[in-house]
Amino acid sequence: MFCFFMNPTPVTQDVRLAVLIDADNVAPHHIQNMVEEIARYGNPTIKRIYGDWTKPNLARWKSQLLDFAISPVQQFGYTTGKNATDSAMIIDAMDILYTDRVDGFVLVSSDSDFTKLATRLREAGKIVYGLGEMKTPNAFIAACDRFIYLEVIEQRNDDQDDGIMPIDNDEKHLSWSTSRGGISTLDENAKKETKKSPARKQERQFRDVVSPDKKAVLKVNRKVINLITSSIRDVEDDDGWAFLADVGNMLLKRQPSFDSRNYGYDKLTTMIRSIDAFDVQFRETSNPNIKLVYIRVSKDKK
Repeated sequence: MFCFFMNPTPVTQDVRLAVLIDADNVAPHHIQNMVEEIARYGNPTIKRIYGDWTKPNLARWKSQLLDFAISPVQQFGYTTGKNATDSAMIIDAMDILYTDRVDGFVLVSSDSDFTKLATRLREAGKIVYGLGEMKTPNAFIAACDRFIYLEVIEQRNDDQDDGIMPIDNDEKHLSWSTSRGGISTLDENAKKETKKSPARKQERQFRDVVSPDKKAVLKVNRKVINLITSSIRDVEDDDGWAFLADVGNMLLKRQPSFDSRNYGYDKLTTMIRSIDAFDVQFRETSNPNIKLVYIRVSKDKK
């Protein structure tokens, strides 16, 4: 029996991340799930949280800081009604950028004021992840390489799905591209072999009816199906088949907040199989423990 991996999520400890948290815009009860989610993308070498710690509304954060080794940064509110926390966080982010100590940034906030910061960090070649609530303005979401909703990671599933199905869940077959936050396989020859040797293919198409989790925050509608369809067509081969990891990366480029968990599915494979507009195919490789997952727009739907 094979295990399916797919939220296009890298697993690596080599990517150094700076985690910057806006305490004014994030509730402390998210911290456990948040730390676990961030660990999926790299090693958080810098962890700072910004706020005016003299205010009683941040008192609940204090008990969490030691447990998760997060350094508090004090920022007084100099003027009533103005948020000085944002400025301190932006200045620190630029200082970290210029010292070139990290490969990417995790900006934890639901505030659109960090839109320009995210854009600037990406222009400098850094990966930018955003974490925030569903109320986060789209401008900030679009400025990140990937944006994850805090409400969704409350229901986090440890399974991953990246278009490869190893029997033993051996994640060494993944590599992380720090330029844009994409996924690729270490063995690129595996994909070439399936094209050169049609006899090695093992084709299976699915029309499974898989119900989404009741806690889904979004619904799979025509707009979502069209997004997946256009992403497939951007990377498909001459026969219309597209490697699932390539599709996942294209989805994130088009919509940084795309995550199958938003729709109640723990993996993209499961989500794709629940939509009868797509076909799924598994291809054998030189490694009998690994099969590559390809998808295409169903011929009946073209």
